[in-house]
Amino acid sequence: MLGLLVVFAVIHSGGAALRTRAEAKIGARAWRLIFAALSIPSAVVVIAYFLAHRYDGIRIWNLQGVPGMVPSIWVVTAISFLFLYPATYNLLEIPAVLKPQVRLYATGIIRISRHPQAVGQILWCMSHALWIGSSFMLVTCAGLIAHHLFAVWHGDRRLKARFGEAFDRLQAETSVMPFAAVIDGRQQLVLSELVRPAQLGIAIAVGVFWWAHRYIPRGGMAFLHSRLGELLN
Repeated sequence: MLGLLVVFAVIHSGGAALRTRAEAKIGARAWRLIFAALSIPSAVVVIAYFLAHRYDGIRIWNLQGVPGMVPSIWVVTAISFLFLYPATYNLLEIPAVLKPQVRLYATGIIRISRHPQAVGQILWCMSHALWIGSSFMLVTCAGLIAHHLFAVWHGDRRLKARFGEAFDRLQAETSVMPFAAVIDGRQQLVLSELVRPAQLGIAIAVGVFWWAHRYIPRGGMAFLHSRLGELLN
């Protein structure tokens, strides 16, 4: 699992590091399509392997019968998706329908954390580690969190190189730790900025994932019996 996460991190973060030079040579849309063509399949393999092996190793704890655990897990997971896929971003740029651009965001969820996706990943790991409780899950969480902590440093470094003093001002006015800038007075929450049409899509996605969880065992077995699953195992 750690090996697959490292491969994904190299492809994903490596592609982000190459973005400026690649866009200068082949254009923003072409690079986004190449980047997606590499990142998405590698992410699918990681997710499929995780689903097939999530209970492997030692079962360290089992809290699945604790009253209130199911709604608690889903509430934390839903919140994690709001951070993982913040509505400040233009979703049409992901498939290059619109020309992908690098921007500095200073509103919405960025007021809470400058790196919302890292926060969302940590929340997702917390909720799923509580639910699954296996040593495999803890190793997966360690790898995912390590990658996102690296991405915090890597992302700031790339934005500094691109935007210079403008990023310095953003960095001074925001925080990586959620709500830290709000608490110390550098930032103020504007609730209206947190309501975006894209959040409806996120809410629908959470509902779809909740419904699709019943098919995880079947999907895991299908992956294990696939040629790729047999190769990785």
